[in-house]
Amino acid sequence: MDTESRVNERIRVPEVTVIDENGLQLGTMQTRSALQMARERGYDLVEVASNIRPPVCKFLNYGKLKYEKKKKEKENRKKSAQGELKEIQLRPGIEDHDLETKIRKISEFLADKDKVKLVITFQGREMQFAREHGRELFDRILDALKDQYIIESPGKFEGRRMIMGLAPAR
Repeated sequence: MDTESRVNERIRVPEVTVIDENGLQLGTMQTRSALQMARERGYDLVEVASNIRPPVCKFLNYGKLKYEKKKKEKENRKKSAQGELKEIQLRPGIEDHDLETKIRKISEFLADKDKVKLVITFQGREMQFAREHGRELFDRILDALKDQYIIESPGKFEGRRMIMGLAPAR
């Protein structure tokens, strides 16, 4: 059912093919008489197939149909949500206690099913040894987290920053 379904008086064609509330085909009839029949039964006349001539209309409770559709979309959105992307920024000269705090925070994010982007920023002369320092720092973090992660993107350089992406383990 598309969001542009025409209902009741919005159906402007002279004839429609009608399907009743039980799924029985009533055949082709005048739009006015189909609309009157739907109202007598307590339903709306809803166009379900507009691309054929005459269009196919069905007796439905349109309010209930919209509600069910909205509920289904909400459920699908809930299922598809994978968590947020959290970013943790580090420097190569980070102290052990600070690193432990960052690792604890990363662990919390992964436990909440959030993805984590680790960023190590290098300045000045740190760039000379950046690859080794960055790799060592990433290795220390990954060793501390053990089975909590899946590496989404390995450590790579983007200018003066080294970036790695982690996702929660299944």
